Amino acid sequence: MKKIIIATRGSKLALWQAEHIRERLLAHHAGLEVELLVLKTKGDVILDVPLAKVGGKGLFVKEIEEALLSGAADIAVHSMKDVPMVLPEGLVLGAVPEREICTDLFLSENYASLSALPAGAVLGTSSLRRQAQVLALRPDIRVDMLRGNVETRLRKMKEGQYDAIILARAGVKRLGLSATWQEDLVPPAMLPAVGQGALGVEMREDREDLHELLAFLEHRPTRLCVSAERAFLRRLDGGCQVPIAAHAGLCGEELTLDALVAGVDGKTVIRGSLRSSASLEEAERMGRALAEELLGRGADRILAELYDGEEEKA
Repeated sequence: MKKIIIATRGSKLALWQAEHIRERLLAHHAGLEVELLVLKTKGDVILDVPLAKVGGKGLFVKEIEEALLSGAADIAVHSMKDVPMVLPEGLVLGAVPEREICTDLFLSENYASLSALPAGAVLGTSSLRRQAQVLALRPDIRVDMLRGNVETRLRKMKEGQYDAIILARAGVKRLGLSATWQEDLVPPAMLPAVGQGALGVEMREDREDLHELLAFLEHRPTRLCVSAERAFLRRLDGGCQVPIAAHAGLCGEELTLDALVAGVDGKTVIRGSLRSSASLEEAERMGRALAEELLGRGADRILAELYDGEEEKA
């Protein structure tokens, strides 16, 4: 194969991710040509409505997946946290490269940490997962919606529209951005989104030539961790419109998974953790088992209330 076309969103972070994979492909395969096909997704167009209201699942990938299925593009590079739990028929994750740091990051121009925020301070995020966990820790502050790309969110905070914001540490690092004050919000106090910090290279299942071409990108520990997290979320049938978090880690050949389901106000947080041996089958079994455990401890009621509320607003 002489030429590969990568489908990507047009945000700076999406372009960084696609360019990163492009550079790795060029460095590994002599004589290969790699082009980017930049597409606009529904999530890029609707910026004035919370993600939960416009249907989180597939919001940033649908148009890109259509390009793969039609043959307009060969591969697509996604943030794994944007990838729906069930891929369209005929598409697979051809490679899951090594994960970047997956934690959340507190950023502020005036306050050194989440605990340093004064009562009544305004924190910006578009994530109900972050909102729920922040309010569980700091019920005395206000959490307001914050949409837009990473640079826009940071600019709004620096202009004084928010006292602080929370972003994914990986995105801030990849773009070389910063604020006066930063604090890593790490597990177990703050669990990240499923797949946060990881990239996925999506492709058509029938493209055997691409399986071979992408094989060098595959990172087994990341695939195992992301698979456990995604199995947990898939069993809960959750998307980014629900406060669900999961974080898997690999130590030797032991896989661990910590996860939670929370009410949006942070008053109810149901947590759990499991361990298993490090295999793809075990990772997915563990994810499903932990989801079942949390459902049995009240997560089912939280999710039912959230979904009923969304249907009433629709």
